[in-house]
This record gives sequence, structure tokens and C-alpha cells, in this order.
Amino acid sequence: MTEIEDSEISLMRPSVVTIRTAKPRDLPELNEMIALLAAHHGDPSGTTPEQLERDLFGPLPWITALVAETDEGLIGYAILVPLYRAQEGKRGMDLHHLFVRDGHRGHGTGQLLVDRARETARNAGCGYLSVSAATGNVMAHRFYEQLDFTPRPVTGMRYMQSIA
Repeated sequence: MTEIEDSEISLMRPSVVTIRTAKPRDLPELNEMIALLAAHHGDPSGTTPEQLERDLFGPLPWITALVAETDEGLIGYAILVPLYRAQEGKRGMDLHHLFVRDGHRGHGTGQLLVDRARETARNAGCGYLSVSAATGNVMAHRFYEQLDFTPRPVTGMRYMQSIA
């Protein structure tokens, strides 16, 4: 018997996909999809629904989450994080995560999420939307370039320091 990975299986395209802003009821499924994306990249996932609730719906919302919903539930999401170019006085938005569940890829859901991310950024007064993809992730590079994202060179190191 031949072993098939989930990503090689394509389910029927759902008749209706709704792209909307995440709601508190979405937190468990959203958290699950974040863990799936982390696992796909070989990264640990330590996020919890409580942390997502704080960052999406708390007194100081930090991120925006968009979800792709069908009759069967959530099939994808995008997370947006604000950016700012102080030297230009320009607001921007980073498309921090984009994910579509196995079996639902290739039906346009990712493009619908990106379209709504552009609209969300534009409505927030942003002049640009940025996204990054790992160096070897050629499929993601092609996807973003087909959606008119322009590759930009990485111009230096990014440093981090724990302040906890």
C-alpha cells in the first residue's frame, strides 16, 4: 500500500468560503492551526487560546486574525501585525502567518486571505503589506510573487533580547 501525505490529498472545494475577522469562539481552532503551521516548519508551538484571547481581544489588541470558514469549520487563517517605518512616517502591516489546512490548499483560500489582509491593512491606513518566507520555501515564494509581492533583500541581522 502506498503511503500518501495529507498535503497530497485534495478535498472537494467548498461551495462557500467566508473570510472574516476571528471571534472568541474561534480560539481553539485557531490555536490548533497555529500549532499545525509550527509543526510544518519544525518549530515548537507554545501558544494557548488564552494568549490568543489576550492578543486579539484584550484591552490592548496586539494582532489581527482573519479566518477562512466553511460549513465544516475553519480551514485557514492569517495573522497581521502592525509595522512602522519611522523615517518615512508610513504605517504597514506584516502578514505574519498564512495557513490553509491540508486538503484545502490550491482552491484559492490563501489568495482570499491575502486579499482580505490587504483590505484590512488599507483600512488601517497602511501604505504597504509585507510578508516573509523561509529561504528554501520556493512554493511560498512563487505564491507571493503571483500575488504581486516584490522580493526585497535582507539587509542585516535582527537581534533579540529577553526582557521578561
